[in-house]
Amino acid sequence: MKHELVEKNVVWLGILIVVAIAFGGIVEIVPLMFQTSATKPAEGLPMRTPLEVAGRDVYIREGCYNCHSQMVRALHEEVLRYGPRSTAGESVWDHPFQWGSKRTGPDLARVGGRYSDDWHRIHLLNPRDVVPESNMPGYPWLAESPVDGEEVQAMMTALRRVGVPFTDADIAGAPQAVRGKSKMDALIAFLQSLKAPQPAKQTAAAAQTGERS
Repeated sequence: MKHELVEKNVVWLGILIVVAIAFGGIVEIVPLMFQTSATKPAEGLPMRTPLEVAGRDVYIREGCYNCHSQMVRALHEEVLRYGPRSTAGESVWDHPFQWGSKRTGPDLARVGGRYSDDWHRIHLLNPRDVVPESNMPGYPWLAESPVDGEEVQAMMTALRRVGVPFTDADIAGAPQAVRGKSKMDALIAFLQSLKAPQPAKQTAAAAQTGERS
């Protein structure tokens, strides 16, 4: 059998494994490079503020993604629980994106606005004060750690290099925008930014409804 000859020859086996992996990668990756839904920002997708950029860095650094995904799958029960399903266009400016599937804790893609800043602060200091059964660790030291404005500028500059449309003014104003803020403030700002994009038409309709009421 030919496959037995290949299995017994380490060199040929290694070459064919590399070819198979390369072919599979090309088939999966190349089409996405030409699919606008995966490369074009979703309508109404807001730019992150300097404080939110700093907060996302804290989120990644502290390993929050190990227990929380940021991806509502297109399943009826998930949409009912978390809100509108996630789309690739929401994450085109996220480097790296935080989709994933690991859920020791709940998905956070739509957590923005569900709780107050004070709730998040208490939860981050000691999660069991608001969720008694939680096994999440507390992060009290974040409240004592100031945000470094120059570091945020460097983050925004790096993000612009990979396609995030920050302007020179956005980057120049970062130190002032985060002055006096702690890393806990930044993380809370980032969590509050996690919500479905609001297209301009929906935002205008909501404003008109508010005026009528």
